[in-house]
Amino acid sequence: MSFSEPKQLSAVSINELEQLLSHKMLQIRAGQLSMPSEANSQVALRLRLFGRPLSITDLSTFAQLLAPRTALLSLLQPHTDLSAGYQFSLAESLEPELMHQLADWTKSAGLELVCQSSAPSLAKPGLLVMDMDSTAIQIECIDEIAKLAGTGEQVAAVTARAMNGELDFAQSLRERVATLAGAPVTILQQVLDGVPFMPGLEALVARLQQQQWQVVIASGGFTFFTEALKERLQLTATFANELEIVDGKLTGQVLGTTVDAAYKARVVEQIRQQYGIEPTQTVAIGDGANDLPMLAEAALGVAFHAKPKVQAQAKAAIRQGSLLQLLYLLD
Repeated sequence: MSFSEPKQLSAVSINELEQLLSHKMLQIRAGQLSMPSEANSQVALRLRLFGRPLSITDLSTFAQLLAPRTALLSLLQPHTDLSAGYQFSLAESLEPELMHQLADWTKSAGLELVCQSSAPSLAKPGLLVMDMDSTAIQIECIDEIAKLAGTGEQVAAVTARAMNGELDFAQSLRERVATLAGAPVTILQQVLDGVPFMPGLEALVARLQQQQWQVVIASGGFTFFTEALKERLQLTATFANELEIVDGKLTGQVLGTTVDAAYKARVVEQIRQQYGIEPTQTVAIGDGANDLPMLAEAALGVAFHAKPKVQAQAKAAIRQGSLLQLLYLLD
């Protein structure tokens, strides 16, 4: 297909577009495709669109929302397990009202939109610090332990309030753990045996490790579970709270320093310095209010399947789908 003259995006099939973009970027303006011009080489903002297989109609609608601005359109296909995403690169920032319009449309279309002025690179060593519960895995371990200990409803209510930022995390942790006093330690193994990984976790970790990235878990959960994940995934390090166990039973106490929001944030800088990683190459991802300082500390902080408060304050958000989608946000 020749682009000696502008061509309407709506006249191109999605397969033709992917084939073209696999070799070069195209310029797009109000739904018209053309070859890029020298004047459009500067990039101030990149809009990354992904989350499900996109159609030409999706891309045309998005381009019309951006009109009359000119953008460079490029393909995002960071992993064979992910469908193609698309990047619209702009030479100017966008006013808040338009950003809200774009966010509203992508949400209604079941898509993800992340806006970035720059991004960590997979071609250079980097660091990913993950939360564990409801991020690396699909459950909240404390809730599952409490169910087996007979205090499930009580603990789940406190967990929900803590993750929404309504309670001090350290205080809520002590309250929840106290309800476990006298429970047999065997319930920890029962929970571990049934832990479901977040879809995409293993593929994400493997890809990052191939690229010489350090992958770490910093969790307000418990070492019994983080150590198991460290061994299975060959993680660089894990940080979590240690449950006290005496005579084969939980005492209802946590040993040592509490791994809270501030502690998790310090992990980002600690590991970065330990491995000599550039500050711009740090990424953190989590779902709860106690992850916000950690997300702020990293160059790229991503709210994943997160509470509304966390989505609103994070630099980026992935509202649904696989953890592997984090790769869309890396160069």
